[in-house]
Parts: sequence; structure tokens; C-alpha cells
Amino acid sequence: MFVVPNFEIIEFTDPICVWSWGSEPILKKLEISYPHNLKISYVTGGLIEDIRIFRDDINDIGGDIEKSNKNLAMYYLDASKVHNMPVCVENIKIFSKDYYSSYPANIAYHAVKMQTEKIANKYLRRLREAHFTEGAQISNPKILVELAKDVGVKIGDFLQAFEDGSAENLFQNDLLYTKQNKIYDFPSFLIRNNFNGKSIILRGFQSYNSLKQAIESLAEGEIFEIKIDKSIENILKYLQDVIKITPMELKMIFDMTDQELNKILKSLKKQGLITLEDVGTSSFIYYIGKALSCDILTGICEF
Repeated sequence: MFVVPNFEIIEFTDPICVWSWGSEPILKKLEISYPHNLKISYVTGGLIEDIRIFRDDINDIGGDIEKSNKNLAMYYLDASKVHNMPVCVENIKIFSKDYYSSYPANIAYHAVKMQTEKIANKYLRRLREAHFTEGAQISNPKILVELAKDVGVKIGDFLQAFEDGSAENLFQNDLLYTKQNKIYDFPSFLIRNNFNGKSIILRGFQSYNSLKQAIESLAEGEIFEIKIDKSIENILKYLQDVIKITPMELKMIFDMTDQELNKILKSLKKQGLITLEDVGTSSFIYYIGKALSCDILTGICEF
């Protein structure tokens, strides 16, 4: 029987929000730390409707497209130094004369969500990967279709929802919800207790501890964080499930120091269980080992 999670974190986001990309490790750790009590959802707030009229005077973004692309790339690099998720700005093309809005990627997310929320969330992750590490112009509908294929979307249904206005209507609902909650910073997080309706909004990029404290404040002693054992067996099982992950995500999920992370990655690479792909400011970890066989009584895993 399906049980509704006690708590929900709603991230107000946009696929091109670099601080939302930086929040991925934090949300992954929250899902693992509260496995039966927490649901992660997304509201697409639409970061840039039209870069030609957008204004961010502090970072000199908006107006001239080429200048905005250059300054956005610099902004991405600066953000990566803080959150440590990979960013590669070599040959990145964020906006162009024909594709000047982040809205199409938001609408595409809803076109997938009309099929299934689970795949839509995988699609959102793929959009972010493609944008921040591959330089993909995710305002281009052709690229949005190609990325949808990567996560197993039914393309015919996707195109219909993307083109007939139904996905855009859902996006407009998100824009209204964002405005109603007075959200001006992406990401922002609405943490809600689904049992009593109490909620908290945290605005802007947040640490794991700030979101954890908000959850436990609303929980009033009802739920507690589960500590994740950073055994090699647990790490291998997790890598086998996700196949591809960033070092920052692995580090945060298992509460590792840089020294511990580097030691484990070096060992797994030497054993031929993972490969590392350098990507701009960081890398991706790919699990390439054989499937694990785990004893359900002892929890010990073997190849």
C-alpha cells in the first residue's frame, strides 16, 4: 500500500539555475536520510523569460546576448567554487538570437511530468547535466527532445504536450504559485508537514543542515535523520544503483572528508570498479563494475 510521505520539500527552480544544480547533493542526502518520510518536488519558477529584457545589474547579465552569455559563464564558475558541482563553460552557448528564454526548458519539464513525475525528475537532472557540463543550449526545442530520449520519455506524447499548450498551462500554474509565495530567489524551498499543514519557506541556496533543521522543527520529534554508514559495501551498492554521480554528491551522501573520498575513489578506480571523467571544474564518477550480490542477513556484498 502506498503511504504518503510525512514531509515534502518543494524546490522552486529553473533548469538553468546554477544554485539549483549546486543543491543536487543536498537533496540527494535528504532523500537518503529520511527515506520513508520525505518527498522532493519541483516548482518551475521560470528564471529568465527573455534575456534581452532581463536585468541583473550586480552580475551585468541581461540585454546584450553575447555579453550575458559571457557573464553568466563567469557566474557559473564562481558558483561552482562554492558548491563544488561540476561546471564546464568551454564552448557553452546559453542564449542566442533564436533561443533567448529559459522558459522552454521549464515547459519541457512539465511535458514529461504529464507522463510521470519520476521520469520528469530524471529529465530535470539530465537538463542540468547537459546545460552545466556539456554546454547544451537547453532553450532549443530540438535539444530538449534529444535529452528527453536519454531518459526514456515517450517522444510522441512529449511533443504533443510541449506544442499544444497543455504543458505550458502547467508551467503558468507554477509561475503563479511562485508569485503567490513571493519567491524571487532560486532555488528557494518550501518545507511542508503534510499531516498538519504547517510549512516553512527558506529563500535562496541552503545548506544541508538548514534544511534538516527546518524538517525537524516541523516534525516536532516525529521523525529523525538516519545516519548513513559509509562502508565500502554501502558505497558500492549506491554507485551500482545510480551508475553516474559527481564526487560532491558521493561525499555529501556518505559524510566523507576530502581525504576519505579521494582514498575511496583511488581504490575503486584501481580495482576497475569506477572510471572518472573530468568535466570542467570537477568530474563524474561512473560505476563500471559487475553487479553485486548481497546477503540479506549479513548485508555483506560480493561480486
